[in-house]
Amino acid sequence: MEPCLEDEKVVEEHLVLVDENDNKIGLEEKVKCHLPNGKLHRAFTALLFNKKSKLVITKRSSSKILWSGDWDGTFASHPTKTETYVSSAERRMPEELGIPCKMNYLMKFEYHITYKDVGSENEICGTLIGIVENLSNFKIVEDEISEVKFISANELKQELEKNPQIFCPWMLIALFLLPSSEKVTLEKHKLILSSWMKPDIRKSLEESIKYHFHDNRWRLVN
Repeated sequence: MEPCLEDEKVVEEHLVLVDENDNKIGLEEKVKCHLPNGKLHRAFTALLFNKKSKLVITKRSSSKILWSGDWDGTFASHPTKTETYVSSAERRMPEELGIPCKMNYLMKFEYHITYKDVGSENEICGTLIGIVENLSNFKIVEDEISEVKFISANELKQELEKNPQIFCPWMLIALFLLPSSEKVTLEKHKLILSSWMKPDIRKSLEESIKYHFHDNRWRLVN
């Protein structure tokens, strides 16, 4: 029997469209949301640290259309229409890295940046934090991530001074805005986050953000 064409259709992922205050206003196909002009939609970025304050960073797969081969925060994706930022990150963690992890909400920000002539990110991005002990249990999905490693705040500062172009812009904004996070979350993780909020680290992040954003199209969302 010949397969039904209907069975062969790929279900297109739909993202949550939002206004400037992060209110839901509809749904749109993922591809259309990431065209050069883009459509403002909801996303998240998750930052996982160990107890020595080192951040897990991941290199985006070379098969990625946007920012392929660049270093990102631990992982990033998009909530479904029924998810919160926290629940979406906790769902996505095992899918990308093979292990579960409890998350806490930090803050959210809006940004819009184009990637070459290919597409863009136009997002309100919720930022989450989680704690992991080591990388030995990680089982990365190669279509998503090609490499994973720990990095300290000082090590990242040194890398940014040489090669700011190899880091994803949303990761830099999320780290720069750490002092603006929810007070309860900051207090809970103050020992881990303190080294990331030092003036010299923030200055390096700020300069690197300027490298990526020539028009300051990013802001904290209250």
